[in-house]
Amino acid sequence: MLRVLGISIAAVGLMAAAPADWRPLDPENTLVIESTKGRIVVELRPEFAPKGVERIKLLAREGVYSGLQFHRVIDGFVAQTGNPNNRDGGVSVHPDLAPEFSFRVAPDLATVVNARSDAREGFVGATPFQATSAAEQSSTDPRLRGWGAYCPGVMGMGRQAEPGTANSEIFFMRGPARRLDHEYTVVGRVVSGSQAVNAVAVGEPPKVPDLMLKVRMLADIPEAERPKLEVMDTRGPAFQARLAAAKREKGAAFTVCDVEIPIRTR
Repeated sequence: MLRVLGISIAAVGLMAAAPADWRPLDPENTLVIESTKGRIVVELRPEFAPKGVERIKLLAREGVYSGLQFHRVIDGFVAQTGNPNNRDGGVSVHPDLAPEFSFRVAPDLATVVNARSDAREGFVGATPFQATSAAEQSSTDPRLRGWGAYCPGVMGMGRQAEPGTANSEIFFMRGPARRLDHEYTVVGRVVSGSQAVNAVAVGEPPKVPDLMLKVRMLADIPEAERPKLEVMDTRGPAFQARLAAAKREKGAAFTVCDVEIPIRTR
């Protein structure tokens, strides 16, 4: 039995959803992390941060991430890793990146789940965002002007005090922290393995840090070895039913962080 937001849904019910309700992961934009606590699969979103995603893919393919520690883990907040020296302040041989705290995206790529007078919230793929209100929408540019929303499972790029210092550090949210919106570049979200993210040892640094043993792009894994996963499409009727149930449960307090995106093995 799958339980999300206190709503129980029989696994057979999920599996019986129409094929259009599910979509495959893009191998070129899916990061697969084999950690000491299990496999973590991240759907990267170049629509949010093209340079950040490009850098993460490069470092994964260079082998920089493989073997690194989760060097700063705060319960209910973040699991931080990606520094070659396994502590804050480490960088790769590549230059720092400019901030990518906001983006513009074609409306057909986004699913708006919450529209208020002052803002909209929704998803691009499995990654949550907040955007300007419909009233603020430009009459000459139909693209949504938005920024990543730091909900549980979201992956961001760490930095130093200056905004333009993102380099190699990455972090995974172990709880919602919307104060990070507009402050750190969002690059994607964990679609499988959130239990592994939440299980890594806590500490700054932990006494016995967990590791990212091997980090690869899905496209670089031999076909026979690839995890066979599909993500529920936020534009399909099954997700819309799940969304409606979450809104009924949460009422006026509902936010984009209150609905999860299911995944299944195909």
